[in-house]
Amino acid sequence: MRRLSVDAKNGGSMGEIVVAGHICVDLSPRLGASARIDPGALIDTGPLRISLGGCVANTGLALADLGSDVRLHATVGDDELGAIVAARIAAQPRLHPALEVTDRAATSYSVVVEPEGLDRTFWHHTGANEVFTGEHLAVGGADLVHLGYPPLLPGIVADGGAPLAALLERVRTHGATTSMDLAVVDPSSTVGALDWEAILRRTLPLTDVVSPSVDDLRSALGTTLLPADTAPSPRAQAAAFAELLLAWGAGVVAISAGEDGLVVRAAGVDRLRQAGRMLAPLAAAWADAALVAPPIPAPAFVSTNGAGDASTAGLLFAMSRGAGPAAAADVAGASAAAVIAGLRPTADEIVRLRPSVRPLLTDASPDRPAA
Repeated sequence: MRRLSVDAKNGGSMGEIVVAGHICVDLSPRLGASARIDPGALIDTGPLRISLGGCVANTGLALADLGSDVRLHATVGDDELGAIVAARIAAQPRLHPALEVTDRAATSYSVVVEPEGLDRTFWHHTGANEVFTGEHLAVGGADLVHLGYPPLLPGIVADGGAPLAALLERVRTHGATTSMDLAVVDPSSTVGALDWEAILRRTLPLTDVVSPSVDDLRSALGTTLLPADTAPSPRAQAAAFAELLLAWGAGVVAISAGEDGLVVRAAGVDRLRQAGRMLAPLAAAWADAALVAPPIPAPAFVSTNGAGDASTAGLLFAMSRGAGPAAAADVAGASAAAVIAGLRPTADEIVRLRPSVRPLLTDASPDRPAA
């Protein structure tokens, strides 16, 4: 395995935020209402969009748009798609790549199937993400290390999540805040057969911020662990899951409930004081937080692809600027709304959608090419 990295570019530093884990190339054909699978038929479609996907690309790029310098750590194959990943990251002024290139697997990709008016489906090849364990991640002086998505990183959740726990522990010994996002667990996959309750119980005490969707949690844990009287609505289930994750040791929990908004809960002040350089100074402001932030209306609908990652980026960016729970949830919601509308979540766009957060976004985001 060889390493592709750029220590600094355009005068930038390595940055205070590291985003690590899952990366892929998204292949997104534009599909009309007549699109269908019909063996032997020729179906007319629109143009193909090639973009970077996965947590590392989506969350990293959104953080850069908001104004953060970000170091990206992921594994790609020694192939054409891997070269696309490296080139597109290198073109971004605020992104600093630390890519591992392996000859053991091809670069991961997803075919994003999103027929007009319907939710998206992913046809996904795990590829090089299979061998990512985080063992080569250099924490350095980062204030925050964000990891996503363990359910799509089979190597890091092997042996009951031992590599994941080891990475989180190592990050914490460097004094950085730890953050983790999940993904929907495919029940038919090898990862789907793992004991996700045991993995999360093992790793959440080492996780200062966790930002899954309610769908992620339902797919990993089911709903039998929730109180019997929990209503079936996404908001009610998200609130119940949030209490469960706090009980298992997480510091701050932010669960996306789709159209029901963002459910935010936080542990007590003593837990948050142990939450690393980014979050510990905010312990008093975040302690015992409990809120539900309604979704911010998107000015248009283009796609929900990447909206969850943008929400996480907004949350983490706001925390890095010293925001409290309500303001952080606003930045998260505005970031998601921008992406849903097909816009970049730049400082100007976030302020346009939610003017009250202007003080957090005083440094304008630089222009960057499309990724």
